Amino acid sequence: MDPTHTALGSWSGGRFMHFGEPLDDDRLTALLRPGDGIDTVLTADVYGEGEADRLVGRALSGVPRDSYCLVGAIGHDFYEGERAGSKGFPRFTSTRDPSQWASYAREATERSLERCGVDAFDLLQLHNPDRTGYSDPRVWEAMEAVRAAGLTRMLGVAPGPANGFTLDLIDCFERFGPSLDWAMIILSPMEPWPGSLVLDAAAEHGVRTITRVADYGGLFWDDVHPGHVFREKDHRLFRPAGWVERGDERLERMRPIAERHGLTVMQLACQWDLAQPTVSCVAPTLIQEAGPDARTVESKRAELAGVPASVVLSDPEIEELRAIGDNTGSMVLKGAALDHAGEPQPDRWSLDSSLAEVASRWRIDPARDLVKTA
Repeated sequence: MDPTHTALGSWSGGRFMHFGEPLDDDRLTALLRPGDGIDTVLTADVYGEGEADRLVGRALSGVPRDSYCLVGAIGHDFYEGERAGSKGFPRFTSTRDPSQWASYAREATERSLERCGVDAFDLLQLHNPDRTGYSDPRVWEAMEAVRAAGLTRMLGVAPGPANGFTLDLIDCFERFGPSLDWAMIILSPMEPWPGSLVLDAAAEHGVRTITRVADYGGLFWDDVHPGHVFREKDHRLFRPAGWVERGDERLERMRPIAERHGLTVMQLACQWDLAQPTVSCVAPTLIQEAGPDARTVESKRAELAGVPASVVLSDPEIEELRAIGDNTGSMVLKGAALDHAGEPQPDRWSLDSSLAEVASRWRIDPARDLVKTA
């Protein structure tokens, strides 16, 4: 099965990524079990250093394999690399010699599959690549070897963890388009920039897209409002001050469009994503907020399952939502950057001449379109 229009990510539930309250094993297993209107599950081997895979395996136990789509991700070398605090584990392209990349890709995939309790992924993504991962053919030869071994049917790329990587992703499409079936990007009607910039190139190269963070840090679930108290170490504390207040004001301007179609605002956000070129799957984060009166994450799963598969929004409504949520220039982006000097970092590097040519081909001006201005 290919990814369906809505999906569950193992980063949900607060256990492996710090969003809201952490769910216990039984509750998270039930949340991630495919069925009841959502038949795609995404995981990544590095989450919990394999623990997320194992929990997904519990969720999949007893469910017919042909009834769901399973998406995996490899790339962070937690087998031989050392964790660098909040920066996480290094990419395998920096911990191993190129002659070992193919063996790493196969071994990491096999171990992830074993933890998930299945024989093959439907889609395997290269997770949070560094510049080498986007550009070196030996990386994608290694990924293709995994496909040739029958361990996955499709291949993709999942940039991150923060936003950006615009030119790098387009460059990856141009270099390895025949190998790429899917890409995962951050996209939301409150965060159309910079993700929208890659969609024309994705369409040109036949790459379908999965979107994450459509919930915009939980605001679209409609239970995060001004004055909301986030638990200690919640990832959303890294967002700039005032983001909830500004987002809440924009949400109220979007709400009439949702009501016009009988949608919740979260369903509206998913519909907006699905209306964009190449977007075929939306995987928001399911967050259990703190407090005894907080809305249950199970109710959010049911709400996601109710997202219409066909787009019900009109073109003027799609553009109105984009205008309300326009966030152009609102943040420093990761990936190739005009202002980066010195050695490449795992998530940021210089904008070289080849990427400048990519920008020119796609009518992107890095000095105008890829910088923080607000």
